[in-house]
Amino acid sequence: MTLTLGINACRARSGGAVAHLIGLLREATPAEYDIGQVHVWSYRKLLAQLPEAPWLLKHGAAELESSLAHQLWWERFKLPKQLNETGCSVLLNVDAGSVCRFRPSITMSRDMLSYEPGEMERYGFSVARLRLVALRYVQNASLRTADGVIFLTRYAAEVVQRACGPLENVAHIPHGVGAEFCDNPTDRSWPEDGTRPIECLYISNALPYKHQWHVVEAIAQLRKQGHGIRLVLVGGGEGEAQERLEAQIAQSDPHNEFVSQHEFVPQLTLPGFLASADLFVFASSCENMPNTLVEAMAAGMPIACSDRGPMPEVLEDAGVYFDPENPESIAAAVADMIANPEKRSRLADRAKERSRRYSWGRCARETLAFVAQTAKRAGKTN
Repeated sequence: MTLTLGINACRARSGGAVAHLIGLLREATPAEYDIGQVHVWSYRKLLAQLPEAPWLLKHGAAELESSLAHQLWWERFKLPKQLNETGCSVLLNVDAGSVCRFRPSITMSRDMLSYEPGEMERYGFSVARLRLVALRYVQNASLRTADGVIFLTRYAAEVVQRACGPLENVAHIPHGVGAEFCDNPTDRSWPEDGTRPIECLYISNALPYKHQWHVVEAIAQLRKQGHGIRLVLVGGGEGEAQERLEAQIAQSDPHNEFVSQHEFVPQLTLPGFLASADLFVFASSCENMPNTLVEAMAAGMPIACSDRGPMPEVLEDAGVYFDPENPESIAAAVADMIANPEKRSRLADRAKERSRRYSWGRCARETLAFVAQTAKRAGKTN
């Protein structure tokens, strides 16, 4: 019997969610799992980026180009009707904030800010924090009513289930990493003679849990110790986190000598930043699946990494860890990499090897297999 899969991507707007859907569909071979058609509902910009395939049908809606309230109304009341009209036998929600009621359904868990202890408190009493509280309730309801749940890491599965309770049908399926990172040629000759500074790279937008200001302070400490090093920040930012970062840069680097920040850049330009850097720093304290960390691993970078969240699960023994809220700890990890060339090279090679498990092919295979298995459990085939 043949399945018809519906994918609810109407609010998949983060970089990770977009990359996931594109990578999944590019590598998908639905016929191998008795899936005849795949219907995707999303907004125009994302639909335009999806691959073309005879089994893939794309659907938009005017409400998905409008306000969040319109999107939620459409998802709650119109999407179920369209799923039935197109003969969908199972639904994949690509995030747990879905309000669509359709069975059987599989929900992906992406958000950790609503669950990681202490992270919501960074937002003080604000609209952003109230949104996270509300999102936690919505996500808990979506996860509990789903027939299957996909987590990106085992760490995320453990933390989220402490809040929503144990879930019966769970899969751990990480994102993949693009070939442009794996095949990216690098010319990373270490600046032994001091003819140029060591370039330290951190790719992430400025947010309260990303701690770029602590990284800036750490690099300033290393320069005071005599290390020729500079910091490149990629990702831009806004609000209080960006203001805090700018204040720290003004204090630590008042003459703009060693810190530069790039605004949001296209995904395809990131391999170039990685190729020109000597070290990669990842200082986040809250992640579900740290995509930029995996990309740096695939590029064969020496990595100094936060010891929080799922980072040790992903990087394992292929980096040097630090406390992301302690500039001295960050500085010590980077200094360790600088002082030990053999260790630096060994960990970079190990990181690249560890990254091979994160492929879009594997992600697509495991996702479609889980979809088929969940639909079979529910007795839902056409």
